[in-house]
Amino acid sequence: MHEILICDSELLVDGGEGVRFPVAVFGEPAVGFVVRFRGSVYAYLNRCAHVPMELDWVQGQFFESSGEFLMCATHGAVYRPETGACAGGPCRGGKLRPITVREADGRVVWQPDERIGPPAA
Repeated sequence: MHEILICDSELLVDGGEGVRFPVAVFGEPAVGFVVRFRGSVYAYLNRCAHVPMELDWVQGQFFESSGEFLMCATHGAVYRPETGACAGGPCRGGKLRPITVREADGRVVWQPDERIGPPAA
């Protein structure tokens, strides 16, 4: 499959607001998100590993106040931005579902896989 544009690189600030983008999980509409952390970009399915609800408390707000962890606004589960692994809270041993993402030429793109694909047209 081809790569799909998410956003221009300049929209992602380290530990700052993320960008949401539409995806499909096994054909069902869903949302992915991308953030920048320590200079690199990371993308995940916007679903808490504890209960499948979106993480952001305000659209695009995925980091907790220190900018060191991603946090589920509903349950307080926190995740490591670079791996998606649970770092505390009710997600115990859970992990966010990664989405393959790449940054080049001032743009951030994602790569569909066997589970997460582009949304239906």
